[in-house]
Amino acid sequence: MATTASKANTASSGAPKPMTSEEKKVIFASSLGTVFEWYDFYLYGSLAAFIGKQFFAALDPTAQFIASLLAFAAGFIVRPFGALVFGRLGDMIGRKYTFLVTILIMGMSTFLVGLLPGYATIGMAAPIILVGLRILQGLALGGEYGGAATYVAEHAPHGKRGAYTAWIQTTATLGLFLSLMVILGIRTFLGDKDFGDWGWRIPFLASIFLLGVSVWIRLSMNESPAFKRMKEEGKVSKAPLTEAFGQWGNAKIVLLALFGLVMGQGVVWYSGQFYALFFLTSALKVDPATANVMIGVSLLLGTPFFLVFGTLSDKIGRKPIILCGMLLAVLTYFPIFNALTVAANPELAKAQATAQITVKADPATCSFQGSPVATEVDFTSGCDIAKRALTGSSASYANEAAAKGTATTVMVGDKELIPPATATVANRKFDEASGKAIAAFKKDLADTLKAAGYPAKAKPIELLSGQWWTVVGLLFILVIYVTMVYGPIAAMLVELFPTRIRYTSMSLPYHIGNGWFGGLLPSITFAMVAANGNMFYGLWYPIVIAAVCFVIGLLLVPETKDVDIYARD
Repeated sequence: MATTASKANTASSGAPKPMTSEEKKVIFASSLGTVFEWYDFYLYGSLAAFIGKQFFAALDPTAQFIASLLAFAAGFIVRPFGALVFGRLGDMIGRKYTFLVTILIMGMSTFLVGLLPGYATIGMAAPIILVGLRILQGLALGGEYGGAATYVAEHAPHGKRGAYTAWIQTTATLGLFLSLMVILGIRTFLGDKDFGDWGWRIPFLASIFLLGVSVWIRLSMNESPAFKRMKEEGKVSKAPLTEAFGQWGNAKIVLLALFGLVMGQGVVWYSGQFYALFFLTSALKVDPATANVMIGVSLLLGTPFFLVFGTLSDKIGRKPIILCGMLLAVLTYFPIFNALTVAANPELAKAQATAQITVKADPATCSFQGSPVATEVDFTSGCDIAKRALTGSSASYANEAAAKGTATTVMVGDKELIPPATATVANRKFDEASGKAIAAFKKDLADTLKAAGYPAKAKPIELLSGQWWTVVGLLFILVIYVTMVYGPIAAMLVELFPTRIRYTSMSLPYHIGNGWFGGLLPSITFAMVAANGNMFYGLWYPIVIAAVCFVIGLLLVPETKDVDIYARD
C-alpha cells in the first residue's frame, strides 16, 4: 500500500493544525446518523420485553422475548444488502446525498414503530409490519455508517484519521446513553404500568427530533474533497460492485477486513454494552432502572477512551489496539461476568455455590429451548417441562445425561423434584390434569429454589455504594474493550480500500461483522443459554468469534496508519 505524503491536506512541516470549524461540522453532522443507529439499537434491546408483549402476544413469555430479539435482529440481517445498494450509490453519485437518503429512511422507520398498533388491535399484521420496518431501517443503516466514516476520513488531515473518525465511534456510545436516559426518565415519570401499556412508544416517537436536526445539518454539507477530486478527474467507478467484489485483489481485502477485524470487533462491542445489560437484568435479576443507570455511568466514563485509542492508533497503529481489545475479551469475559454475578447478586452467587441445580434426563426427551415460535404446549416431556420452568425462573442449571427411558429429575442441592412425565395436549392447550400437574411442579420448584437461597430478584443496590461502584467498575472494563476494538476501526477500514470503491468495499464487511456476527448476538446468546441452562454459556459465542478473528488479524491483516488515501483513487 502507498505510504507517500498526502496530496490534499497534510502539512509538510510545523505543529499540527487545530481542527477547523468546517471539520468540526463534518464530524458532528456525520456522527448524528450514528447516534440514531445506536439510539434505536438500545431502544429495541432495552424494550424487547415490552415489544414482545405488544407484538408477539400469541407466544409464551420466553418465546415472546426470543421473537422480539429476532425482530430486532431482522434489521441487522439485511444491513449488508443495504451496504451493497447504498455503497454503490455512494461511490457513483457521492457520499453526501447517499447518506442524506439513508438517514431519512432510518429515522422515519424508527418513528413509525412508535405509531404501530399492537397484536391485540391488528393481529398478525402487527409483527409483520414491525419486521418490515426493521428491514427498511436495516437497509438504510447499511449505507449510513460507511458513508459517515468515509466522509469524515476523507476530510481528515493525514496522520489524524484515527482521531477524527473516533468521534463517530464516540457519538455511537452517546446514542446508547441517550436512549438509556430517555427510557429511564419516561419510565420514572409514567410508572411501570403506563410505561408498559403505552409509554414505551414515546422514545421511538421522540426520534423525530433527532431526524429533523440531522437532515437540516446534512443539507448544508459539502461533498468530500477526495470524491470531488476523483469526480473532476473522471475516475468515478462505473461498476463499484464488480470492482469491489469481482476482482480478487480487492475481494481478498474485503474478506480479511471481515474475518480479521470486524467480526471480532462486532461481538466485543455488542457483548460489552448490550449483553452486559441483558445479563444484569435477565440472569442476575437486577432492577432494570438500576441496571440502566449503571450501564449509563460506565458508558460516560468509557466514552473518552474512543478518542484516546483513536488518537493513539495514529501513533502506534490501528491493528495492535484492535487485536489487543479482542484478546483481552477472550481471556477475561468469564472471570468478569462471574465477578458481576458476585457483585450484583451475591445471594444468587452463594446459592449457585451451595445448591447447584442439575437436570438429569434422557437426552432424547429434551427439545431445543431457544425456539422463537414455540409455545409452552410444544414442550410436553418431563425434561422440557423442567427446563422451561427453570428458564422462566431465570435459574441457571447444569445438564446430566440419564439412561435411555429414565424419568427426568431436577436436583436443587440435595432436594429432588420430578416434573410431570408427559403432558397431554388438545387444541393447543394442556388438558386439565396436565395443567394442574405442571402448575404444582412449578410451585414446588419455586418453593424449593426459595428455600435453597435462590432470590426471586436481586436486592436493591444502593446508589454510589461500594457494591454499586464495583458493578460499574466491571462494566467500565467491558466498555474499555469496546473502545479499543471500535475506536480505530473506521480509520482502518477506510485506509484498506481505494477511493473509487471505498464506500462499497468497507460497508459490506462492516455490516456483516456488526449486523450478522454482532447484531445477532443477543438472539444467539439467549437461545444458547435457554438451550444449555448455564447462564454463562452464551459467552462462548463472542469468545470463539473474537479468538478466531484475533488469529486471522494477527497473521494476515496489514497495518494501515501510514497509508495515503489520496494516492489510492
